[in-house]
Amino acid sequence: MIGVKFITLGTLKESYLREAAAEYEKRLGAFCKIQIVQLKEEKLSDNPSEGEIRQTLDKEAQKIIAEIPPRAYKIAMCVEGKQLSSEELADKLSEISERYGDVCFIIGSSHGLSDSVKNACDMKLSVSKLTFPHQLMRVLLLEAVYRGFNIMKGTKYHK
Repeated sequence: MIGVKFITLGTLKESYLREAAAEYEKRLGAFCKIQIVQLKEEKLSDNPSEGEIRQTLDKEAQKIIAEIPPRAYKIAMCVEGKQLSSEELADKLSEISERYGDVCFIIGSSHGLSDSVKNACDMKLSVSKLTFPHQLMRVLLLEAVYRGFNIMKGTKYHK
């Protein structure tokens, strides 16, 4: 069974987001060994400079890289990443399962990910060109991965 690790920055503050994430985590358990790692976001001033943001992302990068499984296929979630259809994601998960055995999705803070994390990854993935609240990203990604596994297994979830 494929291992799927989600490394995320920050906690889900809203109860409805925590409940949605928990539901998809539970559902994913039928298809994979799921692991969620929530890392603490670094504090920023109210009006941070580009330099302060860069330094903060570098500090977060150290924590993220320490959590990345060494042999897993690593996917950075970022706006400049490739967009895939649900079927393409299912194909990618199938390929990863066969070639690597494990996959690690990385969701940065509201300011994104440092270049060092992106460069350490095998793929950059974007969910959409639309902008979503940072905390909603985890729920969207969990659902997309769950849908991908359903497509792989041929269930009726994906229409």
